[in-house]
Amino acid sequence: MRPLAQLPHQPRPVQGRLPLIPIVIRHPVILETRHQTWADEADCEAAAQALARAPQVRRACIALHGTLGAGKTTFVRHLLRALGVQGRIKSPSYAIVEPHELPDWPDLGVWHFDFYRFGDPREWEDAGFRDLFASPGLKLVEWPDKAAGLLPQPDLVLTLDLQTDGRRQVAWQAGSPEGRQLLDALGPMNPAR
Repeated sequence: MRPLAQLPHQPRPVQGRLPLIPIVIRHPVILETRHQTWADEADCEAAAQALARAPQVRRACIALHGTLGAGKTTFVRHLLRALGVQGRIKSPSYAIVEPHELPDWPDLGVWHFDFYRFGDPREWEDAGFRDLFASPGLKLVEWPDKAAGLLPQPDLVLTLDLQTDGRRQVAWQAGSPEGRQLLDALGPMNPAR
């Protein structure tokens, strides 16, 4: 993008009005979308286990969308268990972030974020979230819309839609080449709708 001074049509002040300033809006990049239906928690666990087998997950940023009770934290728990996390895996609803250690990945961090109660952008800097997202490792982000504009582009977006019969309609969106590889690790799915 050219600097404002090089734009061919400069905004000009009008008597009594300020010039218009162009606003840049970042739209997420979506390289591919695939769909699944999870009939029960076993389907959720199977998807988490498939994703855990992909080497790319070690450095991925995965955003999880869905209403309360849709299964975001359940999926994260299954994924972390499949990756070897031992002990209690609790939701970071109040702490905002929970770090996890994996015995097979001593040099990489794993962070589970829940931005449901996030409300102050200053907290982003104060809590050191910028540094965590810049460091190598797996980042799992629930309620990413609450920190919109602060988060990096996710490699993979998981959207869970709870149906009245208890099933979940699942949309997977790759936001990077690594995200596409993670989609491939999940195996065959329904094509994008």
